[in-house]
Amino acid sequence: MSLKDEFATRNFSIYGQWLGILSMILCFALGIANLFNLFGHFLLIIFSILALVSCFIILFVEVPLLLRICPTSASFDAAIRKVSTNYMRAAAYGVMAAVQWVSLAVAVSSLIAAAVVLTFTALCYTLAGVKGQAFVGSKTLGGAGVAQMIV
Repeated sequence: MSLKDEFATRNFSIYGQWLGILSMILCFALGIANLFNLFGHFLLIIFSILALVSCFIILFVEVPLLLRICPTSASFDAAIRKVSTNYMRAAAYGVMAAVQWVSLAVAVSSLIAAAVVLTFTALCYTLAGVKGQAFVGSKTLGGAGVAQMIV
């Protein structure tokens, strides 16, 4: 199934997964950018570090293939595997979005872009759950088909 076919299914979990990848890229780029902001507030640096932590959490949540090939602890693997349903993913992204929204109380920064995309990602997973759509992992990102091939 091609990427175009995946999007044509109108399954909001696919949209959420791809928005999650965009969120990961934004959290990484903006976390680094705000970390080295010379005019930044000290608390903004803390929120930048939290954005970087969110980036790596998203990486392991959205690309399940990495849990098989990266040396991680059993407790980390178990924690990441708990975020497997649409509602759990929506909650995780909602918490990460809330953290970035709170960063705006400290100082207005480019982290607002990460907050917006994380919020949209949480909404996509929430819509998938409300519509009763089963979570479908993108094969492009290492969904069930790819992960099974390397076992």
